[in-house]
Amino acid sequence: MENLSIFAQLIVSISVIIVWVFRRDNITIEFKQYGLSKLSQDIVGAVKISLATILTLGAWYLEIKDAVIISSLLMASLMICAQYYHAKVSNPLSKFMPSIALLILCLFIAATSYGLI
Repeated sequence: MENLSIFAQLIVSISVIIVWVFRRDNITIEFKQYGLSKLSQDIVGAVKISLATILTLGAWYLEIKDAVIISSLLMASLMICAQYYHAKVSNPLSKFMPSIALLILCLFIAATSYGLI
């Protein structure tokens, strides 16, 4: 199960980096659609990239399980916020799917790191 959790950590991290670094234009459009400021976009981006970095480090340094649990739960909470904003602007289901998948992976990471699974 630990190997699956490490794989999930890398998937979440890589996904976040791709979206927030290489597809930043899409994020800017979405935040405008949601009525959120540029400052909130920058804060969310910095937090997500920081959490993704912690998850990546957790894949190599297994002794930082507490940091992995906290970062995966914080990332999961951001994915719940993403769900709220997708619903707020009545986005199609296809827009909900990436954040749902990452939410599930983050909860799986937290559960395995905590020893629940």
